[in-house]
Amino acid sequence: MDEISIDQMTFEECLAKLSELVDQLENGKLDLDRSIEIYAEAVKYRDRCKAVLEEGERKVQKLMQTADGVKKEEFII
Repeated sequence: MDEISIDQMTFEECLAKLSELVDQLENGKLDLDRSIEIYAEAVKYRDRCKAVLEEGERKVQKLMQTADGVKKEEFII
C-alpha cells in the first residue's frame, strides 16, 4: 500500500494493519530482508496512527479552551 492510501486510512484501519505486521515480525518465520521490509512498512502505519492521535488531541484541546462552552472549530494543520 502506498503512502497516499495510508494517509487516507482511519486510525482503526492503520492500527489493524500495524498489528498484523507486528504479528508477522513476532512469529520469527521471516528472513532478515523480509523482516526489514515489514518493519519499514510498520513504521509508516505507526506514523499515521501517531498523526491521527495528535490531530485528535489538538481538536480536544481546542474544544476545552473555549471560554463560552463548547464551540467546535476545525483545527487546520
